[in-house]
Amino acid sequence: MSGPGQPCPHPLTGQPFPSPVPPGTGWPEDPARPDTPVARDASDVLALRATDDLTELDARVSVCRACPRLVDWREEVALRKRASFADQPYWGRPIAGWGSPDPSVLIVGLAPAANGGNRTGRVFTGDSSGDWLFASLHRTGLARQATSVHAGDGQALLGARMVAAVRCAPPDNKPTPAERDTCGPWIQQEIRLVAPTVRVVVCLGSFGWAAALKALRGAGYAVPRPLPKFGHGTEIPLSGPGHLTVLGCYHPSQQNTFTGRLTHDMLDAVFTRAQELASAAD
Repeated sequence: MSGPGQPCPHPLTGQPFPSPVPPGTGWPEDPARPDTPVARDASDVLALRATDDLTELDARVSVCRACPRLVDWREEVALRKRASFADQPYWGRPIAGWGSPDPSVLIVGLAPAANGGNRTGRVFTGDSSGDWLFASLHRTGLARQATSVHAGDGQALLGARMVAAVRCAPPDNKPTPAERDTCGPWIQQEIRLVAPTVRVVVCLGSFGWAAALKALRGAGYAVPRPLPKFGHGTEIPLSGPGHLTVLGCYHPSQQNTFTGRLTHDMLDAVFTRAQELASAAD
């Protein structure tokens, strides 16, 4: 078994990578180049988010180092690894938005998981929450496959895009307010770029709801003050760069799925409704 930081074979391609993965070295779906500019503080994020190229925005997001605590944590997890993934390389970098470049449905969560997206390089992939989410997206026609185990596994979103409001895995799944604010310009610019086609924003959990509404406000949408209260199935119409509906959904966490607070039918109903709203808006 390789030691900490030593290259391990990618579970799909077999290509060896160190953990964390250097940009532009061949990781599947890596949007960055070795020379992609790196944000090292909040002012850099504000400067580097100023691109009208979604692919370039994804690249810049994926190498961001603006939050020292998050950088230290995501890389510590990548080096230490969970025992069950000790023979795999960990992405160990921020997670860019993923999916259609012109989505009608945008799915927003709070942050990637330490041993999920932080390992696989794709948001909501590689853990039980992702298993629930992708199975539902597949059943409701928003994903090509019922599972997503790793970037490069052939999965594709159909008319949808996924994004985390905070792009790095945080300790205890809790980013600080300062970290949320520093990361905010990335999602705000991403929303601006996809606004012409987005008709529905599905928010996963109350934290995802609050983060998405704040990002939508920052992107120019008329979000009420105070923020509307989160609820599963709650719908909030917004106007701004375009007209869209914000739709609340319980997060498919183990806490919710094991207790029955969220069922497969409930999750499917949200994405079916998202499809209906998107079709009605066209």
